[in-house]
Amino acid sequence: MRINFNYDPQPAAPETKSTSPQSAAAAGNRAAAGAPGEDQAQLSGGLAQVEALAAQAAQLPEVREERIQALRQSVESGSYHPSPESVASSMLDQMLSSPAA
Repeated sequence: MRINFNYDPQPAAPETKSTSPQSAAAAGNRAAAGAPGEDQAQLSGGLAQVEALAAQAAQLPEVREERIQALRQSVESGSYHPSPESVASSMLDQMLSSPAA
């Protein structure tokens, strides 16, 4: 394979404006097909799949709702007293496992 460093891009043809519906449709078809040298992008159908999965996840019940309510009641009543060691251990675990900001 040989690389040609003397490549000069071809000048773009000037566009002409037209008011007829046939020429407008033809211009739209050319734009959809993409002129040579223009960038094009094709998006996958992944968005629909992500939306479907998000909808399924939204329908799932909250598994730990009972636990959260029990802890909330303990905190509000003043009967929740976690050990300082477990709090410190959890804080260190969280700091070490999360990426640095």
